[in-house]
Amino acid sequence: MRLNEMDFGNARPVEGYGADFFRLDGVAHPAPVAFAPGHVIAWGGFDDTAALLPLAGEINVLFVGTGGDIAHLPSDFRKTLEEAGLAVEPMASPAACRTYNVLLSEGRRVAVALLPVG
Repeated sequence: MRLNEMDFGNARPVEGYGADFFRLDGVAHPAPVAFAPGHVIAWGGFDDTAALLPLAGEINVLFVGTGGDIAHLPSDFRKTLEEAGLAVEPMASPAACRTYNVLLSEGRRVAVALLPVG
């Protein structure tokens, strides 16, 4: 098997996580938190769309990590973001981190909003 190192350019991938934090650039950020190239956003969870709305126009998709397991997004949360032009994709937080990192390495315009893993 051939392994290729990922090149993230100036963007920073999620380096790790624990029960209540996500690490970026060696710094543990308390969850919930959102990351986008050039942004670390304190996010208040599903009741806080205002923190994510400024990403409209900057990204093509927002991955929403719903915690340790995948869960449906609250309809008002999804509707508010989609009406602002943000495509949202829910998945478990670990999967959201991995997907964000892979697409980030491809130079895609992505962001991730993460709820605690557990």
